[in-house]
Amino acid sequence: MKLSIASLLALPLMASTLVGHAQSVSASPSELKRGEYLARVGDCIACHSAPGGKPFAGGLALESPIGKIYSTNITPDKKTGIGTYSLEDFDKAVRHGIAKQGHTLYPAMPYTSYAYVKPDDVKAMYVYFMQGVQPVEAANKPSEIPWPMSMRWPLGVWRSLFAPEVTTDNTPVPDADRIAVGRYLVTGLGHCSTCHTPRGVALQEKATTDAGADFLSGAVLEGWLARSLRGDHRDGLGSWTEADIQALLKTGRNRHGATFGSMADVVAHSTQHMTDSDLGAIAAYLKTLPATDGKSVPLVYDDKAAKAMFNGTDKSLGALTYVNNCAACHRTSGKGYDEVFPALALNPTVNADDPSSVIHIILKGAQMPHTTTAPTQFAMPGFADRLTDSEVADVATLIRQSWGNRAPGVTASQVAKVRKHANVPAGPAR
Repeated sequence: MKLSIASLLALPLMASTLVGHAQSVSASPSELKRGEYLARVGDCIACHSAPGGKPFAGGLALESPIGKIYSTNITPDKKTGIGTYSLEDFDKAVRHGIAKQGHTLYPAMPYTSYAYVKPDDVKAMYVYFMQGVQPVEAANKPSEIPWPMSMRWPLGVWRSLFAPEVTTDNTPVPDADRIAVGRYLVTGLGHCSTCHTPRGVALQEKATTDAGADFLSGAVLEGWLARSLRGDHRDGLGSWTEADIQALLKTGRNRHGATFGSMADVVAHSTQHMTDSDLGAIAAYLKTLPATDGKSVPLVYDDKAAKAMFNGTDKSLGALTYVNNCAACHRTSGKGYDEVFPALALNPTVNADDPSSVIHIILKGAQMPHTTTAPTQFAMPGFADRLTDSEVADVATLIRQSWGNRAPGVTASQVAKVRKHANVPAGPAR
């Protein structure tokens, strides 16, 4: 049986009286299924599982502007995990950002988004983590943040300034209101704003709901551009249909492009497991977000560059590099092959003002996520050891200014910056 978020909200919880201290929870199969589904929506496993480690046992290194943070063990192990957590302890950590020991959590834990999650959904997740997850004894690793940034008390001040008020509303979201369901998923458990919203000088999200114009307008994270999810045609979702958005979340690819970087993990661990109803609601909601640019108009394909490269009349270094290294998969037309090799023409990521993702992919390559509906994992190799910074800049500029694309050119210094951040080797000497 497939459950939508709204129908899940309507299920009763036997764990509703679990407060004060951890105890044995008697949960029905439907309650465990509900909690497991919500944990999938929240993508808890992605951050709280290290490569090669046990699920939810923590230990994943999370890079932050102030240093490295390791995710914690959230299995019900009583010694090293959350086995002694009461529902109240769990809720304080998830939605309030306060650990059982009383200190404020680093906002790498997206409690600023989870603050919008309904209390009954938190209860369902508590039941799942206590009864549906295998306990693993795995000690938590201390963060690698130098003093004085490692002091916890400033985090409490940060939380009081920037964390939204935690919701007390338990009213079920009606299935019939697709926009409301989508808004609830995107704003809350989906925590899309964590990556896709720009941050201020204190590293706070500039908006945590669609009441702010910066909400989901795009941001650079760990050297990747988490692009705008708003209605801009050039670098957002303005030219995408609801079906396009739903296909990307379900399979990691669509006719416009493919996921990469952290978003590929989100598809693999979270969104591919969501119901079509909930994915459709997310797509419907995202299509309601207006463009940040009031003059946004659709891009129009232009075949001039394609003809020049195909006929060999474009002798520029960018065109020669593209033909020698990229055209076999992405074609001189820039259209690629649907759901196999992503299109570069009119691609929102390619057209974004910030070229970080384009440079990153050229240097390190990328791989589509493995999903049950699209099990083939097509991959692109990295060219860091084959192309110099100038050559990467030339080909990136060509890609961003051909076939109707309208994005700024790329410089060698921008490539060098991404190369350093991505920790890839220097290019060849020419």
